[in-house]
Amino acid sequence: MPIPDAWHLCVAFGPLGIYFLLLGLLNLSRRPFITTGARDAAALGVAVAGFVVIGPMELFMPLSALDRFGGYVWLLLLTFYALCLSLTVLTMRPRLVIYNTDLDSLRPILSHVAASLDSEVRWAGDSLVMPRMGVRLNIEAHPAARNVQLVSAGMRQDYLGWRQLEFALAESLREAPAGRSYYGATLAMLGVLMLGCIAWWMASSPSEVAQGLDQMLHP
Repeated sequence: MPIPDAWHLCVAFGPLGIYFLLLGLLNLSRRPFITTGARDAAALGVAVAGFVVIGPMELFMPLSALDRFGGYVWLLLLTFYALCLSLTVLTMRPRLVIYNTDLDSLRPILSHVAASLDSEVRWAGDSLVMPRMGVRLNIEAHPAARNVQLVSAGMRQDYLGWRQLEFALAESLREAPAGRSYYGATLAMLGVLMLGCIAWWMASSPSEVAQGLDQMLHP
């Protein structure tokens, strides 16, 4: 017997709604926010976890494991997904994501920080090389989303250098003003809408949600 639709919707859109809400609040803040590409990818992986649960995990549920472990098989599957996500994140090339800013605002700050960290810093268009730090990157701006990404260029990178660049940029960006964006408001409203729909589904169909949870844990 399939899990009721109300439960499917809650599982699928719950993490995604929280992700959109947090991302919208970041873009609505008055200061830029910097994070690593690994953290950014991990957050996205958690956001789509609900779709993975009601999609591939449910579709390819190992029946023999289900008969043996019962509801605990979901814990094993979620652990496997977390391990796959961790492996993907750990093997990613270095990348920094700066939310709530644009290229014109970030570039002078990045130039100042890079020069303070490496006296041999060189620019070539939107590419930056810091030979002493072992950092080589390209700047990729996304004006519609009001974020800028510093993407590693080439395989030879010093992770410690990237870490120092992240800390130095974070310190400099604390004093950098940033205007609020319509993009952030849109994401926040979308997140609130998703979470509101989940609350409505749970309130209007509590028996279906409870039945779905019971079927998942005690098949």
